[in-house]
Amino acid sequence: MKTTKLDKKFDDNQQDILQHFDISNVRLVNEKPKRINIDFPTWMVQSLDKEAKHIGISRQAVIKTWVAERLNSSIR
Repeated sequence: MKTTKLDKKFDDNQQDILQHFDISNVRLVNEKPKRINIDFPTWMVQSLDKEAKHIGISRQAVIKTWVAERLNSSIR
């Protein structure tokens, strides 16, 4: 389905549009974060910064994304 059609269904309130999404791995975005400290070697920090700049997100977002992907793949 094209996004324009999905947008129209949402805007017109024609039907529940959630049936068009895979919500099996949905997580709460407002979960209270738990702060941890972790030390990385300088070369890892430099590589993370390079990747973050390439993608256009923060270093922390890169780390969170990669850890979440790894955890999700090990659960399945």
